[in-house]
Amino acid sequence: MSLILIHIRRWMMNTKGWKFVGFASAVVGLVCYALSSSFNHLFGNWNLLKIILYTVFSFIICLLILFASTWQHSTSLRFKAHSAFLVLTITSVYSFFSDKIMNGKPDAYSLISCAAFAFMSLSLSRQIRCGFEVDLMYFYLGCLIVQLMKINFLLAIVGVCYSYCLIILRSSFSLVNVQHETPCLSLEEQQVVVQVDSEHFHTSLELLLQQFLTCMKELMQNNSIIAKMLLEKVKGNYKLVVTDHNFILDAIPDETINNLRETVKLMVDAGFEKECSDLYISLRKEWLKDLLINKLLGLRKMGFQDYMIGRWIKASKVALRILFPCERRLYDRVFSESFMSSDLRFFEICRRATIQLLDFADSFMNQSPSAWRLFKIVDLFETLCDLIPEFEALFIDSLVNEAIKTKNRLGEVSRDIFMEFGNLIFLTPDAELDCWVDGGVHPMNCEATGYIVLAFWSRQKLEQILRDYPLVVANGEGTSLFDSQIELIMEMFERNLEAKSQTYEDSALRYFFMLNNISMIKYKLENFWDDRFFKNTRRYLELYCKSSWSNVVDILKIDINQSAASNSDANSMKDKLNLFNQKFKEMCGIQSTWRVFDEQLKKQIIIYVEKMLLPDYENFIARFENVLGKNADEYRMSDIQAQLNHLFLLQDIDVDSVSLINCTNRVIVSS
Repeated sequence: MSLILIHIRRWMMNTKGWKFVGFASAVVGLVCYALSSSFNHLFGNWNLLKIILYTVFSFIICLLILFASTWQHSTSLRFKAHSAFLVLTITSVYSFFSDKIMNGKPDAYSLISCAAFAFMSLSLSRQIRCGFEVDLMYFYLGCLIVQLMKINFLLAIVGVCYSYCLIILRSSFSLVNVQHETPCLSLEEQQVVVQVDSEHFHTSLELLLQQFLTCMKELMQNNSIIAKMLLEKVKGNYKLVVTDHNFILDAIPDETINNLRETVKLMVDAGFEKECSDLYISLRKEWLKDLLINKLLGLRKMGFQDYMIGRWIKASKVALRILFPCERRLYDRVFSESFMSSDLRFFEICRRATIQLLDFADSFMNQSPSAWRLFKIVDLFETLCDLIPEFEALFIDSLVNEAIKTKNRLGEVSRDIFMEFGNLIFLTPDAELDCWVDGGVHPMNCEATGYIVLAFWSRQKLEQILRDYPLVVANGEGTSLFDSQIELIMEMFERNLEAKSQTYEDSALRYFFMLNNISMIKYKLENFWDDRFFKNTRRYLELYCKSSWSNVVDILKIDINQSAASNSDANSMKDKLNLFNQKFKEMCGIQSTWRVFDEQLKKQIIIYVEKMLLPDYENFIARFENVLGKNADEYRMSDIQAQLNHLFLLQDIDVDSVSLINCTNRVIVSS
């Protein structure tokens, strides 16, 4: 918009344009006056002689208008005096006869001719300074107002408004025509004045504006180089953005900045400070927006996507720690002679790009809440917390307040999502899957545990958010709101696993599933969490053994008061031993297909089963040998231990990344 205004003002100052405007106004005025009732009243009806004389007179007037600028420099004070006297005499005589003869209302042609002649006089005042052109304009404007009043008194308002516009327009010519207001000097002195004035205004406003645009073009030519250097400078980790307030000034040649500063000074002196500043701001803010939004953020024509969070953090840090401070120093250097508020003008350069960055953060946190999005919003919150001092150092209060509001909203949204974290970590496609038939770790466990680990990694930030944006007051001194929330999440986690375990009809497999999954959680959280949640691990191990191996061990129970010599007892012990071997092999065959998440848990379960089974088995074999009187080599302890060691398969889980591998090849239990 400012560029358009400058071009309009430049056109208004262009003498060539006014030359043709004055010529057109003269033609319209002369034609309309020839057709008006005023001409008939003063000169009578038309005849051939009048037509010839009027045509010659009109031709001379038009030539004078077209070539007025060619004879203005040869004028002297005497010429100005005589020309002003001649115009005064002609207008006085015309007024006398016009008032005496014309008694009726004027027609439209008379009104148009007066308006056109007034505009013609205005164009003359732009081209020459002979002393009569402004008075001639006032004369025709007065005639127009009087004629309008004769038609209707209220129509005088139209004439007054038209006169006001022309007079205001005429006043804007004063600056450019100031050299013509110099008192009458000798020819040599006038040449010196013209030369000085020409150097001050660079010959004309058009040349001055062209010089400014050339300097700006030269400045903008460095933008691609600056952008390339900046992208290379901040390449890599988005967290490592080093502050550099002289980056742009160092990249632009001193000659370019100095030329632009001198040109701006000339425009400020010529009264075009606002237009100059507006054009500069328009060009620089467009470049900033393109660099930050399109190049650094990579947005271009697509909308803001979730994966752009890292780019947003980098773009924000680059903007507040490099680009905006550099732009401030560049503006202060270029407009060092300006009297306008540098804070407000610099604010306009950066406002659009800054608002867009803040809007992107707003749009992201207003999306549907999820466990994954929590940690991205926390990253945005942390970034804005770090950048608030830069906002306060660079901008006025309105933009600082906007940044603080966005930061506060990020904190509140993070708090709300974390308070619902226990529900959100189970709102995943994996949570809808049923349990594996082999009692392995549920896919939901892997993903949910991964989110809890992320929560512990973000513990410091989340505790700050819970402290700064509390929903409830801590129960007592030293109580951690984070720990309280994690305890609730863990309780909910166990309830979800218990609900999943109900799909197993075998109670032993049900307890094995709980033992397996909770042990997996314990392994992943052992560096973050104490044993409060994992106190049930031992209970599930005992319940598993009781519901499966207790039935096998009970077969080996014998009455110690029973006689050792009875044949029936010997046969009974043989039957029990055969039944034990059958049940033992059957149990081992079933549980050898069950999966545990790691070798350590497998060993732990086998050791517990051995402690439960082997002592009773050893006692039974010893009694068996006493009763039968022979060695039971086919029932060695080592065979039992060997079969127990083949219990359970290892589940294909990358426990370090908490991701399931080849899950699709597994079979699940139908609910």
